[in-house]
Amino acid sequence: MRKTTAAFYVILTMIITATGTVFGMRYLEERIPVLADEPQMAGMEKIEQIYQLILNEYVEPVDGDTLIEGAIEGMLEKLDDPYSVYMNAEQSRHFKETLDSSFEGIGAEIGEEDGKIIVIAPFKNSPAERAGLRPYDQIIKVNGEDVTGENIYEVSERIRGEKGTKVTLEIVREGVSQPIKLEITRAEIPIETVFSTILDYEGKTIGFVEITSFSRQTGKDFATQLRELEEQGIEGLIIDVRGNPGGLLSSVHEVAGLLITKEKPIVQIEYRNGQREQIFSRLKKRKPYPIAVLIDRGSASAAEILAAALYEGEGYPTIGETTFGKGTVQQQIELPDQSQVKLTTYKWLTPDGNWLHKKGLEPKIPVKQAELFQIHPLSTAEPLRRNMNNEEIEQLQNMLNSLGYRTARTDGYFDDSTEQALRRFQKDQGIPETGIYDEKTARSLADVLRYEKQKPENDRQLMMALKYFHYNLSQ
Repeated sequence: MRKTTAAFYVILTMIITATGTVFGMRYLEERIPVLADEPQMAGMEKIEQIYQLILNEYVEPVDGDTLIEGAIEGMLEKLDDPYSVYMNAEQSRHFKETLDSSFEGIGAEIGEEDGKIIVIAPFKNSPAERAGLRPYDQIIKVNGEDVTGENIYEVSERIRGEKGTKVTLEIVREGVSQPIKLEITRAEIPIETVFSTILDYEGKTIGFVEITSFSRQTGKDFATQLRELEEQGIEGLIIDVRGNPGGLLSSVHEVAGLLITKEKPIVQIEYRNGQREQIFSRLKKRKPYPIAVLIDRGSASAAEILAAALYEGEGYPTIGETTFGKGTVQQQIELPDQSQVKLTTYKWLTPDGNWLHKKGLEPKIPVKQAELFQIHPLSTAEPLRRNMNNEEIEQLQNMLNSLGYRTARTDGYFDDSTEQALRRFQKDQGIPETGIYDEKTARSLADVLRYEKQKPENDRQLMMALKYFHYNLSQ
């Protein structure tokens, strides 16, 4: 048996025997025999002929493994599905690390949309978030090299690296005419996905749980922290999945199973033949307190499943902005050489049977976030000073105004009022009052912005959720 044909059967064997989500496996097992039909086998012979032709006749020596990987990548590319991809052994290892306790990199989930590599969401408190990377930023260059045409795992490989090293991303951002360069220092990214606290609002004790992604430990951590909140006598619960790029479907089931009763499914799985399977919770009694869910454009995939389940399944309101819109689920199929095929095997639907793919989940209570949250740290290659004029200065002016340091102009021209506003900021922060936006001022401004964003009173969406509880609990 020649190498290509052998590789083909290895893939079939691994698809049949791979462990993972039962729904995807049942779908695959039922259809594997179809791949052995005569037309398909004739096609495999054609691939074998071309493989041998290139291997033996091409003008320069070619590695056979490279050709096989290229054939696999080509088949998946023809699906025109950015979520169905091939990962070599190294890429596969890195992918698994993102589901473990920690990994090294910048801390951002990326995806593909219309052939573009985009940021789905930076992780909470990650170097990517601190550097100002936003959802929907399009990555066009990594360390000065164009990444057009590369898939998300190839781009991920370029971005990742040892902690302490730096990577420069060039991005295209909505509303900004020129590409933006961000230099980010890689770090160890802990996969701590659940953060909880108690918020006291108008005499009410409200539990707050932020879920930043769905990793292997998320369900267990959520259960522990929810129990601790309930022991403190919470009167309401806010679930925050803003900026949550998704993760493991099994973890969503674990979290949802603690909040949603068995009256409606948590999620519905639809196979390509149209058949559906419903996944239910075992919870019998509804929680004795109201729940609200915070969502935004960075809420994707598993985060959307949870938000939709809470809304359609129990009527808990969603507050914020329309979510990302990823309505498919991928199966990870590992091959003997530790490489991996990540294949879209089914759609997920909401409890009421809605498919949110490329549409997203609309909030029950729409709330646009405060301007402060639309502003991110400014990275500039050279100091900004009086009489300069560019988009970076316009961004600086917006930052200063959002913090209460008023400038007469916001059009990108560095006038006297901008210099005076910058001097006032520098004085308040105890740094040299130069009126020039330099590296020290940039770090200080980034710290202040981050601090202001952490204040609940500046978060319009969170405040709306608290007001919702106050109103309902006061009736």
